[in-house]
Formats: sequence, C-alpha cells, structure tokens
Amino acid sequence: MTVSLRDKRSSELYARALTYLPGGVNSPVRAMRAIGRDPLFVDRGAGGELFDVDGNGYVDWVCSWGPLICGHAHPQVVAAVTDAAARGTSFGAPTAGEVDLAEEVSRRVPGVQMLRMTSSGTEASMSAIRLARAATGRTKLLKFAGAYHGHVDGLLAEGGSGLATQGIPASPGVPAEVAASTIVVPWNDADALAAATEQHEFAALLAEPYPANMGLVPPAEGFLELLRKRADETGALLIFDEVISGFRVARGGGQELSGVTPDLTVMGKVIGGGLPAAAYGGPRTLMERIAPAGDVYQAGTLSGNPLAVAAGRATLALLQGERPYLELGLTTRALADGLARAARSAGYEDVQIVSTTGLLTVFFSATPVHDYAAAQACDLAAHASWCRGLLARGVYAPASQFEAWFPSLAHTPEQIERTVAAAAAAFAELAR
Repeated sequence: MTVSLRDKRSSELYARALTYLPGGVNSPVRAMRAIGRDPLFVDRGAGGELFDVDGNGYVDWVCSWGPLICGHAHPQVVAAVTDAAARGTSFGAPTAGEVDLAEEVSRRVPGVQMLRMTSSGTEASMSAIRLARAATGRTKLLKFAGAYHGHVDGLLAEGGSGLATQGIPASPGVPAEVAASTIVVPWNDADALAAATEQHEFAALLAEPYPANMGLVPPAEGFLELLRKRADETGALLIFDEVISGFRVARGGGQELSGVTPDLTVMGKVIGGGLPAAAYGGPRTLMERIAPAGDVYQAGTLSGNPLAVAAGRATLALLQGERPYLELGLTTRALADGLARAARSAGYEDVQIVSTTGLLTVFFSATPVHDYAAAQACDLAAHASWCRGLLARGVYAPASQFEAWFPSLAHTPEQIERTVAAAAAAFAELAR
C-alpha cells in the first residue's frame, strides 16, 4: 500500500529555494524533475537511512551519490572530522594528514605513485587533462558517449549523469573550438575506438573503467585492455576516471578489478569520506611535471583541506583488507537478486538489473544495455513512475535512469527486505 508522505516543510523550502537558487537546487539531478516531482529536503542521515525535514524516513540507496560507502554519520568518520575541526578548519599550508592520505592511496591504487589533491572531481579531471596535454604536446581528447567527467567545458559533449537526465546534449557557454577538441566514441565499441585512434592524434583517452553516469554499464570483455593497447600504440595517455569506482568496486578501484593500469587516475567521492575532496595521480615521472616540482600549474586554496582529509583517512581505515569488499559485494548481490525477484513476482519483465560490488542500476529496458544509446532508449516514464512509487514506500533511489544505486556497508538485510517489498509493489503498479 502506498503511504501518504508528509511534505509540507519540503514544499515550503523548495518554494523559497526557487527564489534564490537556480531551479531551487545546487546540482541539477537533486531537483527530481526526471521523475516528475519536487525534491525532498533532507534533515539528517544515519547508517543506511536518511530523514527529510517533514520527519519521513527512507532507506537511502543514493548515499550522497557515492562517497558514503560506510553509511551516514559513521562514528569513526564523525570523530575524525570533529577532532580535525577543533584543530582548525583550513590553513592553506601542508599538514601531516595530507601525506598520510597520499601514502595510503598510493598503497591501494596500482597506477598511483604520487597524487595532487583538489576539492572536486571536476577540478581533478581538468587538471589531469592539462597534464596529459603538456606531457604529449597534443590537444585532442577521446571520451565516451554517456560518460560524465565533471562540468569541464570540453567534456560536456554527450555527457551522462545530470546532463542525460536534463536532456542537454551539450551546454551553452562552451566555445565551439573547445568542444571541437573532444572526440566522442560509443562505449564498448571496439571498431569505433580503433577508427578514432587511427584518425586522430590524442593527448588522452579518457574513460570510467566502470561507467556509472549512464547507469552502470560495465566494460565488455577485453575493452579496457584494448584501450590500454591503443593508447600505447598511438602515444596517447590513458586516463581512468575513478571518481565513482575508486575504493568502491575494489580496494584499488576498477583498475585493480580489470588488471589494466592507466597513466593517470582521477579520484573523488570515497577519497573525501563525504566531504569535498578529490585527487589525480599517476607515476612519479608524470606527476613531477606538476608545479612546484615542474612546469604544469595547478593550485587550490582548499586542496587537501584538513576536514576532508580526516574524513577520507577515516573512511579508508574502515576499508582495510578484503573483508569490507566481500561484505559490500554480498549486500549488492542481495539487493540485485531481490529487485529481480520483485520484478518477476509482479510480472514486470522489461527490466535489466546490472551490478558490481557497490554499484547497481535498474534499467527499464527489454534488452541488455551496453552503451549510452541503449540507456537513452530505456522507458524513462516507467522508471520515473517506479521511483515515485519507491519514495512513497520509504525507499530513496536515484531520481534518474542514468545514475547508479550506491549500496553501503551500513545497509542491513532488513533494509534490503524493505526495499524489495517496496519495489515489488511499485512494479505491480506498473504491470497494471
């Protein structure tokens, strides 16, 4: 049965927000327009749940879009941030925590010997691209349709995530000459990749090893290996955007799972433990081109902010060894199996449930989704209706067909059962 949720306070806040914030939000997908409703305003989170300003509780499968791999307000993360804040919120000077975090990341991620911290994934992507261009003396970039690497001017063409949700193929304000330096290729298309790398000289081939901004669309067998091969054969650098997959799908990210090591790695989300932090890294020979060691300039007043560093270190400390990833894998599999069972029980067949450790997408498609075009062909109206049904039953899922679900270590079997029951009821409504 659908529950009538209270939303008076959220509605009042949204009306005020529309006066002062574009679209009433500070990031487009939060507006929930893709699922045909106004946004919920969140009051607090605890473990695998969040609570809105009207007192409604939800099982939260968004988890701040990925950073909260240990759940909301984990005591060790909160304690680390509280201690750091008591010492000072920002110094604009080096701290021991930055060194400790960099050392831990280097131990985990195969392709990272050195890193430079930033405050956002967009900054990290932009800076990695600048370094690739400096190292190769080339300008052009290859990216994949449906991949979102932050709101960098040259990378908004056929971006997924919020751009796909809003139906914006590119953004006004991006100079044509900047966009022209980016060549967009379909994901998982070996022939298109080969043709593009034969036709153009690229500074970098840029990819999410486990794309999750068109929904989760894993690489086809051998595709990441082909990326590495074509980069080596053509003199381009291979950049993996592991903002989402880093420290989530495995201890060392997507490159650990695949065995393919990129030249540069972009990291975010989990590395900041829920606070604004990101980084880019690679071998010493490349990273020592970054100022002040070298001539490629990049800076940031809040880069390596002590609060974000403390949250990131505390989060990674909770992800030691293989056990957390085994647990997260089991949670993800239980959720995926439960959602598939829910669809079958309701007689709703046109769904594809794709998952890997810590990531999941329910595609409203009768056939498997292997690229962005297939993701765009999903039944977006059915997905929107289903998401509204989940919300009405106390389950907070991504308000976009083109975003992934983010299981966490805080989610419990009981929360999975609640989610599956809500999903079955919402599927049944669609089937009728």
